[in-house]
Amino acid sequence: MSEPALRLGTGTPSTAVPDGGRVVLGIDPGTARLGYAAVRADGNLLSLIEAGVIATPPHTAMHLRLRQIYHELSDLIARLSPTEVAVEELFFAKNSTTAIGVGQARGVALLAAAEGGLSVSEYKPMQVKQAVHGYGLATKAQVGEMVRTLLALAKPLHPDDAADAAAIAICHLHSSHLAALR
Repeated sequence: MSEPALRLGTGTPSTAVPDGGRVVLGIDPGTARLGYAAVRADGNLLSLIEAGVIATPPHTAMHLRLRQIYHELSDLIARLSPTEVAVEELFFAKNSTTAIGVGQARGVALLAAAEGGLSVSEYKPMQVKQAVHGYGLATKAQVGEMVRTLLALAKPLHPDDAADAAAIAICHLHSSHLAALR
């Protein structure tokens, strides 16, 4: 049911990343569409390994959608061998039903990461925009363009869920790099 992923690079396991490089799996949680992006950092050079969405069928029972998300994320973790995971924190939405679903998808993502033995970092949407664009109130289009630039892509990532997941991974790489300098 998932949409095809944009695949760039080789998906080299993290143990083969040269010079202590890192592969971060960024996750933009959702139950209808969960965005993901694996971004490799070799020093200051960022590159996209793969990005896409896990799409679940509408009108399917929530527990079945969550099971699909868990299995597909677990498969991605096994295949891409990230060194760590970054997930967007839940923000308070006007629609509480949507917020509950996103929270459930976040929980499944956290479980898949824990089962994969990975560390998890969480970021608020404003932190992601600030880290990637330099402005915490940047639009999706502005963030998408900065993701394109930072990853040296020919065109912006689509759908937005995948671009957002790449932004989350980039935010983590920038934030953890800065924290290490302190």
